[in-house]
Amino acid sequence: MINQKRLLERFLNYVQIDSPTKYEREFADFIMKEMERLGLEVCMDDAGEKVGSNAGNVIGKLKGKTDGETILFSAHMDTVSPGKGIKPVIRDGVIYSDGTTVLGGDDKAGIAAILEAIETVIEKDLPHGDIEVVFSVYEEGGLYGAKNLDYAKLKAKKGFVLDSGGEPGEIVVQGPAQNKIHAKFIGKEAHAGVAPEKGISAIQMAADAISHMKLLRIDEETTANIGIISGGQATNIVTKEVEIQGEARSLSDEKLKNQTDHMVKCCEEAAEKFGGTVEIDVEHTYGAFKVEEDAEIIHKVKEACRNIGLEPFTTASGGGSDTNILNANGIQAVNLGIGERKPHTIEEHLHIKDLENAARLALELIKIHA
Repeated sequence: MINQKRLLERFLNYVQIDSPTKYEREFADFIMKEMERLGLEVCMDDAGEKVGSNAGNVIGKLKGKTDGETILFSAHMDTVSPGKGIKPVIRDGVIYSDGTTVLGGDDKAGIAAILEAIETVIEKDLPHGDIEVVFSVYEEGGLYGAKNLDYAKLKAKKGFVLDSGGEPGEIVVQGPAQNKIHAKFIGKEAHAGVAPEKGISAIQMAADAISHMKLLRIDEETTANIGIISGGQATNIVTKEVEIQGEARSLSDEKLKNQTDHMVKCCEEAAEKFGGTVEIDVEHTYGAFKVEEDAEIIHKVKEACRNIGLEPFTTASGGGSDTNILNANGIQAVNLGIGERKPHTIEEHLHIKDLENAARLALELIKIHA
């Protein structure tokens, strides 16, 4: 029932409209016009003004023809770098970029699947309940669009986020909480050749702290990373200030606290060891979510998958998504696999069959909630 040719053209068109994080306006304007053409009631909230993006979250509503349950579909509009001037290439049924950028399937594949499903519903005059759509800004780097979404504009209490790298059939029912950690080490400048003993090296402090941290895969529920180090002016100056930025994630609140405390302690002990100081800021970026296996939403997704020949399976994710924020705001939501392979790299690619199955699944979810 899905128009495969139109779906592919839709996706290829979307990824060629630049929408790097905080600069989603061109794509947002385009997508709003497309939604209006389909007959949706469309608006943009003021999240962009709050988070420093040039666009807000796009919210769409399609009035139902039945009294079926209102459902929400969500995906994000922004793409990671390098994401300007994307040129999609198709080889053997797989969509790639030309190798100089990401593809942008994360998450324009989700947007294309959702809108293709809705267009099919309208085109075929299929029965449906009220459908709500949210396309968020600034998802990458902190889920800021979803955090600042105008939830008063939504009625749905059940949501489907199309933004996971697994194959269609994957149902992400659990996602981690995240803390971001920013530490600024402060030492003392000195001439590195004439009187290095009079200096206190912030680089040494940072290096010592990191060397004592448990990082990367901590256990099956917990990860941690130092991703940014900055500081220093010249090789002949004992560096006074160095900043490091990292994160910790866990499906367990207790484990997240323990890992964060461990990383903070490593920083404090390193500063004390070398006679410097450290300023530490810990930001709780988002909370964890968990949808129980026996929840109705899980049964509905599994039913929809089986109806279209997909084998459903539930899993936990190590990555955060708008799903975390929707659940925290009273909308029970799961993240669905749409085949985003190797996202956040220039090797990102998407199988056309996965794009089609994602759209078929969205359509089936609309039908079974009618």
